[in-house]
Amino acid sequence: MRQFLRRYRLPAVWVVILLISAVLQIFTVLYDARVSGQQITLTQAVIREASSHVMWLVLLPAIYWLHQRLPVYASPLNILAHIAATVPVSLAHVLGMVALRHLAYAAMSATYTYGFTLDHLLYEYRKDAFTYLLFSGAYVAFNYIFVRIDERNRPAAAEPATAPAAAPLTRLAVRKKDREVLVSAGDIGWIEAAGNYAILHVGGEKHEIRSSLARLESELDPASFVRVHKSAIVNIARVREVEPWFNGDWRIRLQDGTQVPLSRRYRARFEEKAPVRR
Repeated sequence: MRQFLRRYRLPAVWVVILLISAVLQIFTVLYDARVSGQQITLTQAVIREASSHVMWLVLLPAIYWLHQRLPVYASPLNILAHIAATVPVSLAHVLGMVALRHLAYAAMSATYTYGFTLDHLLYEYRKDAFTYLLFSGAYVAFNYIFVRIDERNRPAAAEPATAPAAAPLTRLAVRKKDREVLVSAGDIGWIEAAGNYAILHVGGEKHEIRSSLARLESELDPASFVRVHKSAIVNIARVREVEPWFNGDWRIRLQDGTQVPLSRRYRARFEEKAPVRR
């Protein structure tokens, strides 16, 4: 039961949040209509807000997938990619929302009309872009919170203190399409946390495995891999340069140009393996 709750806790949180938002929005629509003298029934308000929130629930996995593949802190280009993604996401939201409303009205033997004008689309885009920003911030926040919870609840030591240390992992099995392949640890550029999973960045490819960063940090060779951020581990051999960022943080640039954050909390640990010249 505990494993089931851990696996589906994030979807459950979003269902609750969107449900609360939908209820609040329904009452807001009814109040605004009453103040402005418009005629709108409770059923129409429910259809209006339910269709919008259902579409956001449908689009959330795609938004999270984009953040896993294009983390905003890894490169400025990723930020631009997310800004560009707001356009197709908004369009998909509007089209799906309108389609659901047509189906709901048809079920009541009524007609729904929506004017696909530039003004309407720009109005929806402004709202959708802001919602995308909120979801993006929530992705970072939930990822941080759940990782911290998992690390806090994990036993301090999986083995007795007298047990010999296990040899560092040299290869990791990852699923690729319908088969498992072995990835050499030395080929990994960096590892990114993604909730209950970790993403291995190997060359131009990304492989997702079910593991926390804390566990991988303990299993990989400490002479080669070092934690540099609450959500990132880097391969020292793949580091090209380190540059100051702001608020005391730094940026690690890998050989392929990828940028990984180096936080103040982990800088001393990183400098033990690769001293930063000031």
